[in-house]
Amino acid sequence: MLQDAVSRGITGAGLDVVQYGLASTPAMFNSTLTEGDAFFCPVDGAIMITASHLPYNRNGLKFFTNAGGLGKPDIKDILERAADIYKQFMVEGLTNLEKQTSTSIKRVDYMSVYTSDLVKAVRRAAGDIEKPLEGFHIVVDAGNGAGGFFAAKVLEPLGAKTSGSQFLEPDGMFPNHIPNPEDKTAMKAIIQAVLDNKADLGIIFDTDVDRSAAVDSTGHELNRNRLIALMSAIVLEEHPGTTIVTDSVTSDGLTTFIEKKLGGKHHRFKRGYKNVIDEAIRLNSIGEESHLAIETSGHGALKENHWLDDGAYLMVKLLNKLASARAAGRGGGSKVLTDLVDGLEEPGFAVELRLKIDQNHSDLKGGSFRDYGEAVLKHLENRVDSDPKLQKAPVNYEGVRVSGSGGWFLLRLSLHDPVLPLNIEAPSREDAVKLGLAVAAATKEFPALDTSALDKFVQAF
Repeated sequence: MLQDAVSRGITGAGLDVVQYGLASTPAMFNSTLTEGDAFFCPVDGAIMITASHLPYNRNGLKFFTNAGGLGKPDIKDILERAADIYKQFMVEGLTNLEKQTSTSIKRVDYMSVYTSDLVKAVRRAAGDIEKPLEGFHIVVDAGNGAGGFFAAKVLEPLGAKTSGSQFLEPDGMFPNHIPNPEDKTAMKAIIQAVLDNKADLGIIFDTDVDRSAAVDSTGHELNRNRLIALMSAIVLEEHPGTTIVTDSVTSDGLTTFIEKKLGGKHHRFKRGYKNVIDEAIRLNSIGEESHLAIETSGHGALKENHWLDDGAYLMVKLLNKLASARAAGRGGGSKVLTDLVDGLEEPGFAVELRLKIDQNHSDLKGGSFRDYGEAVLKHLENRVDSDPKLQKAPVNYEGVRVSGSGGWFLLRLSLHDPVLPLNIEAPSREDAVKLGLAVAAATKEFPALDTSALDKFVQAF
């Protein structure tokens, strides 16, 4: 219904529409760059209809031009224009629109073009070997999203065995698990598939394939900080000394790994994949070279791939590593990848707690939840400044990040919701509780803030 409505609107404005059917978000952006008259590319703009990993009633539109995804100001502009146009619509005009539509719509299988480009990239990396993944057993978990193509259209043409791959058929009700590489149930499912099938590697995608994660042959997860460390190792081999831009909740151990072990520079920025990508683009524009922008959520974008956050392309970079190691006579399956993150210090304990702001509480005094959240952060910052056991991060772009008790915490304001997420990492739960108590002492003076999750955490110890 949404696809047909979008198509009617565009053809009604006198433009041609090409429908791709089931596709991935990165493929839609890619279609603005691909050259090829046979499939009407490059297109002038592309629209992805998806709810990502959210329930089926949360579908939305993602807009692309060849300059990338549209940001908030562009979307606001589109919505305002749409509202003005809608006011002037007549019922008769809408009926005529439906009649016009069918003549200027074409249908193209663009995913075949996109997947063949991914296959070519792996073959190139392995020195133009036709089947560089021959002998590898790789399982894919698409979580009933749009990523099922990766098994048959990418891995199999490269020679990999994909038996044991699961949930490849699209089903927006997600009957098996939510397609989200950050979801524990989803990660358990791909780990089990790898172990049950004695596979070399497992790959998992989110619904629209702009995020991904992997699992090695022993069931060891390569996601969040580990995936960032792995991609940093690959990118820094290709571009020594480059800056890696990440979101704000990455671990201190990751910084040490990137800077001390790999010789790169870690630029920890804000949450939100668009923020991270835009910051990498900005750094390049002022002369600081950056080739990778990546979030703990599994969104990762490379300069070489037009700063597109493409989960399939991230996995292709891992496959390149496997294929080139095999071509060079180095076997060992996914150990090639696991060895690259050797030396990454990981916290003994990590937790994320969400502190909600009650927007109807009298303590907001008619102000916005954003103003209230900022007041909480300012108060916490002042408390930290007067505590000799705590040290504020010298460079920080979001919320309040503090070191102490051998670990760190970050309290920040959510991008969209009346929530203050609190991330704590420490050598032990006991150390994490000490950091939690420091936050609890500062937040108790704000009655509109629901600190029950934090209270439960510090009291349970």
